[in-house]
Amino acid sequence: QVQLVESGGGLAQPGGSLRLSCAASGFTFSNYAMTWARQAPGKGLEWVSGIWSDGSDTYYADSVKGRFTISRDNAKNTLYLQMNSLKPEDTALYYCAKDRAATPDYSDYRGKGTLVTVSS
Repeated sequence: QVQLVESGGGLAQPGGSLRLSCAASGFTFSNYAMTWARQAPGKGLEWVSGIWSDGSDTYYADSVKGRFTISRDNAKNTLYLQMNSLKPEDTALYYCAKDRAATPDYSDYRGKGTLVTVSS
């Protein structure tokens, strides 16, 4: 079955960096676009970034553009999110999700998330 396991969350200071990872299994990772989303305390789910199945194109929410970088290693079945210049408003539970196609589409599976807290 599809499994997505996020890691790399934790406490960071404003202006700091974190790198999230998502280990995927149970499907052919290289065939599907992938997504990062987040949910801040008391708020709804927010799409953060997406990447094509072959990594050839990426997309970002305006709130993270220029600060976050999505990438993937299809040989390792792993998705990444490099987060720089972190802000307190980036505090959230971060999820990786599998899209339904090779190019960005609705997600059909999601991991349990990794918590990112940005605070001094």
